[in-house]
Amino acid sequence: MSISTHSEYKDWLRELKANIKKSQIKASLAVNSELIQLYWHLGKQIVEKQENAKWGSGFIDQLSKDLKEEFPSLGGFSAKNLRYCKAFYEYYSNPSIWQQLVSKLETLLFNIPWGHHILIIQRIKNQEEAIFYVQQTIENNWSRAVLDYQIETKLYQRQGKAITNFKNTLPEPESDLANALLKDSYNFEFLTLSSKVKELELEQKLIENITHFLLELGKGFAYLGRQFEINVGGELFKTDLLFYHTKLKCYVVIELKVTKFKPEYVGKLNFYVTAIDRVVKDSTDKPTIGILLCRSKNDVVVDFALHDVNKPMGVSEYTYTELPTQIQNALPTIEQFTERLNQEDEADI
Repeated sequence: MSISTHSEYKDWLRELKANIKKSQIKASLAVNSELIQLYWHLGKQIVEKQENAKWGSGFIDQLSKDLKEEFPSLGGFSAKNLRYCKAFYEYYSNPSIWQQLVSKLETLLFNIPWGHHILIIQRIKNQEEAIFYVQQTIENNWSRAVLDYQIETKLYQRQGKAITNFKNTLPEPESDLANALLKDSYNFEFLTLSSKVKELELEQKLIENITHFLLELGKGFAYLGRQFEINVGGELFKTDLLFYHTKLKCYVVIELKVTKFKPEYVGKLNFYVTAIDRVVKDSTDKPTIGILLCRSKNDVVVDFALHDVNKPMGVSEYTYTELPTQIQNALPTIEQFTERLNQEDEADI
């Protein structure tokens, strides 16, 4: 017997069409939450019918045909998308996480676009990790391209993994929030630099790519400047980069190092954090945070270096795209380039 002539299927299809019409889906398709709820309930019913009705492998194809005939002006009823609806429901109705989601369906799953959901269920196997990306999408208003980038660069594995002394130097909940904001490592793959890059060059390239840099730092970082001058005892000192974090309500000093972490780097950063606290911040600002970004680090050495420091600091690594060796060798050094320019200037005289 054909599925389309099966009495149980016909009764269910009639009820399904009535429910779609009742919710005035033509209007509510423009509202993301309504659309995702529709897909959730479609997926749920497809799973239940396939388990109980035993209508065979052609069930979804037939359902797609019937729904498209009834609602020709609406998208979303292709067989492919109905299978995504089924996968969407099965993915999040896993018993191990279902209890966490029951109270969050309206505020969590139904509040990001359908394309984001498809991307997540295609790319992420772990539901806990998937929920993290859903939450981050809502909090940061990520586009699908940004979500794809964050998954590709493994944000879930990096977030909150920096070595810090925040537990000992910041009160709760600031310490937890600050810890959650820092990553290890930071992905600067939007830069292409030689392995012999200088700190000022790295700093300049990050500022030239400030949009990518802020995206990698995360929500809340407001850029204030590079080589920020501080007058201490009549002498001028300059931080590499200075930010203000709108959520933590504090200044953030970022120091860049193009080498492996050394314990003495902490002393310099500690000086800058103290200087910002005493010279720049006012009574409404929370304690300044220092972040040291190094090319690499030994976690045990970092932990020892931060242990007795009373200013809040964190240390992370970063990565970037290195120019191939043959291209690096073909490029002139700064000195060679300057000499060549001087020769050309003399020839023009």
